[in-house]
Amino acid sequence: QTRATFAAVSMCLLLAVCNAEDGACASVLAVSSLKGTLPPTFNIFVNGKWKSSESGRTQKVLSPVNDSAIYEVQAATQGEIDEAFEAARSAQKLWAKTPLWKRAELLKKAAEVMRSQVVDIAKVIQDEVAKPNKAAVSEVLRTADLLDYTAEEGLRMKGELLTSDSFVGEKRNKIALVQRVPLGVVVAVPPFNYPLNLAGSKVGPALMCGNSVVMKPPSAGAVTGLVGIAAAFDLAGAPAGLVNVVTGRGSEIGDYLTQHKLANAVTFTGGSTGLRVAKGVAMVPIQMELGGKDPAIVLPDANMKLAANAIVKGAFSYSGQRCTAVKVVLIVEEGDEVSSQLLPMILERVKALKVGSPYDDVD
Repeated sequence: QTRATFAAVSMCLLLAVCNAEDGACASVLAVSSLKGTLPPTFNIFVNGKWKSSESGRTQKVLSPVNDSAIYEVQAATQGEIDEAFEAARSAQKLWAKTPLWKRAELLKKAAEVMRSQVVDIAKVIQDEVAKPNKAAVSEVLRTADLLDYTAEEGLRMKGELLTSDSFVGEKRNKIALVQRVPLGVVVAVPPFNYPLNLAGSKVGPALMCGNSVVMKPPSAGAVTGLVGIAAAFDLAGAPAGLVNVVTGRGSEIGDYLTQHKLANAVTFTGGSTGLRVAKGVAMVPIQMELGGKDPAIVLPDANMKLAANAIVKGAFSYSGQRCTAVKVVLIVEEGDEVSSQLLPMILERVKALKVGSPYDDVD
């Protein structure tokens, strides 16, 4: 079976969530894609509806393994982005009044959709970003756990109670109550390397705090954002407009999204593009994680076997495509008493790594 055929067949066969009344197929793949297209073509999700773009254009998602077109996604227009923001603004007003336990309920339902359809979602992650199956499955389950955790922690959001006598000369005859309130519409831009987990870590907390979301998934990971976030929250019963997911090239719609007049906050994970985003964003809160240069520091009294294992795992797992991957090793020594032991151990472990297609049993 080809990957395309697998995806088409799995739309209604693999772990579908079915309507209790009529038994209709409601898998994350089925609700988000056009029927009968090869490669499978997926719609954008705006105001609670799946739709093809008015642009009439689609964007190919290429396999990192062989550069073949495995999926296609819509190339959203600025008008459709406006529609997403308008829907998000409207939905957020009601969502902000929704009790915390109801917000938590939605996140937990979305988590259950992810778990019930882990095979389909993991397959998309594997296709789009070339993660081995074990890692892709782990990402789906980890994201579901994160949504559950966010729901539980969100139920215990705390404020502060301040008294007036902390200021010189004042009596304790006034109190100030500080509480957390929603920001409004949050723009979420997750990265390619963890297209579901780092999307869930943005969308979940935003919703739990009473915000709505307009999300643009990465071009390499666009379908993961559609099936793993949009479809999961759609099947979980999210109100129309609360979660919107639009696709397209960042070079074409990225600035329009992050600088939109209805955006009340921006959360972005990526590389140097974040500097451009930060410069262009208006006076709204921004949260950015732009990678790192992470050293492993080895001291003379370290257990060299443990150090070698940690360095190789930290540097080469998921082909090093992690912001927290080990990029450099700093050895503290006077002569070569540490490096002479450590370097051969690292080399031995690197040579033992299985390199190849993510569809095979590789490291």
